[in-house]
Amino acid sequence: MKAEKAIATYRRQRSQPLWRLLASDNGPTVIGLLQSHLYEGERSLPASIMHERIGRDLEMLRAQGEDFPQTAQVYVANWLSEGFLERRFPPNASEEEYELSTAAAEAIRFVSSMEQPHLAATESRLALVIQALVKLAEDTDTDQSRRIERLLDEQERITKEIDAIKKGQMRVLPSASALERAREIISLADDLTGDFRRVRDQFEQLNRNLRERLMDSEGNRGEVLDSLFAGIDLISESDAGRTFSAFWRLLTDPVQSTALDHAIESVMSREFINQLDTKDRRFLLRMTRSLLEQGGSVHEVLQTFARSLKHFVQSREYLEQRRLNQLLRDTQLAALSLKDEVKATETLQYTLELTSSRIRSLSQWVLYDPSLRALPDGMNVGDAPSIDFESIGNLVAQSEIDFRTLKGNVHDVLKTRSQASIGDVLEQYPADQGLGSIVGLVALGSRYGIKTELKETVSWFGSDEKQRSAQILKIFFLKERIDELA
Repeated sequence: MKAEKAIATYRRQRSQPLWRLLASDNGPTVIGLLQSHLYEGERSLPASIMHERIGRDLEMLRAQGEDFPQTAQVYVANWLSEGFLERRFPPNASEEEYELSTAAAEAIRFVSSMEQPHLAATESRLALVIQALVKLAEDTDTDQSRRIERLLDEQERITKEIDAIKKGQMRVLPSASALERAREIISLADDLTGDFRRVRDQFEQLNRNLRERLMDSEGNRGEVLDSLFAGIDLISESDAGRTFSAFWRLLTDPVQSTALDHAIESVMSREFINQLDTKDRRFLLRMTRSLLEQGGSVHEVLQTFARSLKHFVQSREYLEQRRLNQLLRDTQLAALSLKDEVKATETLQYTLELTSSRIRSLSQWVLYDPSLRALPDGMNVGDAPSIDFESIGNLVAQSEIDFRTLKGNVHDVLKTRSQASIGDVLEQYPADQGLGSIVGLVALGSRYGIKTELKETVSWFGSDEKQRSAQILKIFFLKERIDELA
């Protein structure tokens, strides 16, 4: 890379949160506080708990002579605006939650690694490189004779090793080498959690870009739906989507996860593990849980986007957003057309009425007394409402698309034929959820089926018991891809 290009690249990166955090005058303090509360312990904290804990730490720092005049709320708000924290509002939560941004997590990981830097070239790191290259060469070799020869050599080596173990000549990895390899595994696993954060950020950015395009689109409802389904494919088929899907399948595979749990349990029982720091031993114990939590947060981003599909289709909120965008554009055009006619210093004969609120002193506030509004005869005990599993199931069916039932319907239809369109599925299994079932089948077909230029007519009954129909592109589900619908 030429010096000019490198300088321009690093100047651009210097404005990013990662570099700003490392170069900040209070960087050591900020990194230490964020590491202790959102990196080594919990991954997210409610706002009230976050403010309380940061406030206690600030009091301790002030007692030691440090200059931190602002409140914890002010500092947390600054870290949020600087890109060191991210704020989320989980479903059914009573308050917002804070968690580390990807940049802050990478900064903490980089600074922490400086305490125990890697040696110049450890045996385990070299072994990983050699094994990866050998595996790559073997898996890309198209010569059958060479591959068979390698397998026979491997079989002979395994046989010799088994005979040696039976004779009592078992080779065990020395404690020093085992300790080095364990630390290398911890470092790699810690990097994986950072990869999950970056993938989640990419998904959220794709989601935001898609919705912005939908809001700017001037097409009709059908074109909006086409763009929406194309957006789902865009997210799933992106580099981040394909990489995460493959990794998530591997992580949630019962065989792989069981083998990982047994391996961790066996390693934790070895004597050399006691030479690791308490932090590293705790990380090994929680490794599977941490990976599942980080992967689950990424998976939740995708699931949230899918669950919002039905609401987006049934509501007309995007029309209101589009109207507001148009009003803003018209206002900007009107302002630009007047900029040459009206001077900035000219007095306008126009009065703008601003809303205001009545301000009172806190001392005038009076606590609400419920007894003043109590009924004279007291409160009667009402009868408990009758509810059963069937009514609960109906409520759930009205709120979300039942993808599990739709997949089962497609499975049953493909048992007797090699391919089936959405109309073929609806002939055997009518749309129980009305338009929601149609949308769900189109979503499944867009992801697992084959799209054609042909069209077919599908019908369903609405909530008013009236039959409706629509013309959609013909999408075929194939029997050879039935396993993808599991």
